[in-house]
Amino acid sequence: MQRAAALVRRGCCPRTLGPWGRSQSSAAAEASAVLKVRPERSRRERILTLESMNPQVKAVEYAGIKKPFTEVIRANIGDAQAMGQQPITFLRQVMALCTYPNLLDSPSFPEDAKKRARRILQACGGNSLGSYSASQGVNCIREDVAAYITRRDGGVPADPDNIYLTTGASDGISTILKILVSGGGKSRTGVMIPIPQYPLYSAVISELDAIQVNYYLDEDNCWALNVNELRRAVQQAKEHCNPKVLCIINPGNPTGQVQSRKCIEDVIHFAWEEKLFLLADEVYQDNVYSSDCKFHSFKKVLYEMGPEYSSNVELASFHSTSKGYMGECGYRGGYMEVINLHPEIKGQLVKLLSVRLCPPVSGQAAMDIVVNPPVPGEESFEQFSREKESVLGNLAKKAKLTEDMFNQVPGIHCNPLMGAMYAFPRIFIPAKAMEAAQAHKMAPDMFYCMKLLEETGICVVPGSGFGQREGTYHFRMTILPPVEKLKTVLQKVKDFHIKFLEEYA
Repeated sequence: MQRAAALVRRGCCPRTLGPWGRSQSSAAAEASAVLKVRPERSRRERILTLESMNPQVKAVEYAGIKKPFTEVIRANIGDAQAMGQQPITFLRQVMALCTYPNLLDSPSFPEDAKKRARRILQACGGNSLGSYSASQGVNCIREDVAAYITRRDGGVPADPDNIYLTTGASDGISTILKILVSGGGKSRTGVMIPIPQYPLYSAVISELDAIQVNYYLDEDNCWALNVNELRRAVQQAKEHCNPKVLCIINPGNPTGQVQSRKCIEDVIHFAWEEKLFLLADEVYQDNVYSSDCKFHSFKKVLYEMGPEYSSNVELASFHSTSKGYMGECGYRGGYMEVINLHPEIKGQLVKLLSVRLCPPVSGQAAMDIVVNPPVPGEESFEQFSREKESVLGNLAKKAKLTEDMFNQVPGIHCNPLMGAMYAFPRIFIPAKAMEAAQAHKMAPDMFYCMKLLEETGICVVPGSGFGQREGTYHFRMTILPPVEKLKTVLQKVKDFHIKFLEEYA
């Protein structure tokens, strides 16, 4: 009987018990009786529930919208190659050679690509990309990054020992913030971030239970960074936390502004004055389209301000393979340069990085090709230059097209797209639409973006995902689709917006 009951509990049918010498119905009756006598075990409560989970994880927000159908125009994310941008031939040639070294004997590949592949492979364990590297990254690649920074900054020296290869720029930003956050109560670390901001920052701040300190970019002045606004933000923050970190995104995401040299000098002076650790997110440094603008790295300006600043201000700056003219998001290649770090903290940083062993070695190799491209006189230089200029030239045309088209639409205003790869237009949302949004328990710009998606298939990100001044509404849209497709997207947005204003007038 015990065996019968056990089988019933396991889901077996008691009618199979005939061979045991009892009738099937009798065995079933006995089993049923046993089960009735034995009290049913109550189901144990789940250990992990929404109430018991880490509240910091639950608080994390990231830019993105659930899509209710399978095909949309993905204008919501800066994934260049997914939107049709072609890879740079030279980069892919070197990556192919590194991945399958037998191709080094092939006459189909240029010698300058083979030279770089051999150098990378010789620095890898077992001459293979499949081996682990040092936690800080492959040595020769860090040397190439340092040489690139020196060339970019007009001779300002860079030390390979200050270079850390990362899994995209995001990994470096998260790691540095992790080591910076400390204290409790009013001593808890405050992290100053621009509003609008790239949501990685608010997400990591929430995950680390640090204090987010907002400073607002000046929309009426092309999203300029005003040092008086930094002073306001830091003074208010001191009442409830310890502001210790100042994050800058230049060129801006989602706003596309490019900071002037004077602005960067003012920011560095402010950081020096307030004893703030500077984080300079410079992943869009190649994406500058306005002829009136030029990219200036924080490292270069800091150095040129003299030893009082260059020897004291702690700075971490970040770059990536994902943006620029490369658009190699999937390789997850990146680096950070950290200067004026205390020697003991440098050891702690390497220890923290070693927990994740190393960044993907294929991503490190891709980063190497970005910082060590063909030079004049090499076989691949002309094709490389032609492809690079084509990508950046097309982006510049699309930036101007997007700005002009949006500014023709009643109820939409778009600042000049100086750099990066997004538009962040301000949209007018009527009071009736705000009531409808409230009824759907949505932010007004989320309601707008969901309506846009449902009616046109165009997926953009509401401004509330990036932060914005109260009472203003925006959305972020990439300028990455091919020109003709982008024209179609912009026309659809225009038609939708006019219809939206009429519907909710």
